[in-house]
Amino acid sequence: MYLFILKRLGLAIPTFVGISALVFLMIHLVPGDPAQIMLGERADAQSVAALRAELGLDQPLYVQFTRFFGDLLSGNLGYSVHTHELISADLARRFPATCELTFFAMLIAVVVGVSAGVLAAVRRGGLLDYLCMVGATAGISIPIFWLALMLILLLGVHLPLLPISGRISAHLDFAPRTHFYLFDALLAGDWAALGDLLWHLVLPALALSTVPLAVIARMTRASLLEVLGEDYIRTAWAKGLRERQVIWRHALKNAFIPVLTVIGMEFGYLLGGAIITETVFAWPGVGRWLFLAVQARDFRAVQGGVLLLAGIFILVNLVTDLLYAWLDPRIKYDQ
Repeated sequence: MYLFILKRLGLAIPTFVGISALVFLMIHLVPGDPAQIMLGERADAQSVAALRAELGLDQPLYVQFTRFFGDLLSGNLGYSVHTHELISADLARRFPATCELTFFAMLIAVVVGVSAGVLAAVRRGGLLDYLCMVGATAGISIPIFWLALMLILLLGVHLPLLPISGRISAHLDFAPRTHFYLFDALLAGDWAALGDLLWHLVLPALALSTVPLAVIARMTRASLLEVLGEDYIRTAWAKGLRERQVIWRHALKNAFIPVLTVIGMEFGYLLGGAIITETVFAWPGVGRWLFLAVQARDFRAVQGGVLLLAGIFILVNLVTDLLYAWLDPRIKYDQ
């Protein structure tokens, strides 16, 4: 087990190097001058040239990459040309918002997706199976940006039940100690702020959960149908066990390994792919911050954000692999 963890962590090093080089090159291929963007269209050529020299943008590409990678090894992500703050400080302030949104989106996706998949498999060929699979197909097919806008129009404008933007209402006197607002509200016992925070999470979490919910439902159904045909399941039925025991304790546990793989992948995707949802709902997370950084041609910010999300994705995959052994003790990591 420990050897497997060390191997995976060792593979993360060249992965980070490759990702940093790839992102660095791709960002520099995007047309536009960040110095010109920072100073505005009316800035004179001398001011633009001076700022380019200050930022090191007048150096050859390999010199810029060497300097960037050296700073990265020392833990220095540099300053954002968009916010004029340390990139590490920006990430520390915005990443908790993305974590909270991703967690609640995945909570909805896992609870509803697994339940729908189990119902569809147990009632195969029936009305519930048909409705669940139609809903799953719709969830995969509908674009997130369109669904987010429809949710805003329906539940935020025509039926003003839910807030449509932001993380917390401006009128609340809430002073967070950390950037995990829900955790801070719980520690402070501020139930009004906690309720408001959860209320703001509903719409973006619903929009973000649709694709992983659909994928989890379809995978749960397919995996469970395969397991229900095994001999030990027929033996469990023959022993007179209740349907709930056979399905949830015996069948689903053995069918959950491929579902867990999908959950881990979707969780990593949501952490790095919530850009559209965060932009539509003005959610102050890493996704929206990266979107603004790309618009501003903020090289260092984009590179720092992508490296953070890549590291989280690698960590999620490692945790997913380790959970396999908990679900199935026959899995070994000696090789």
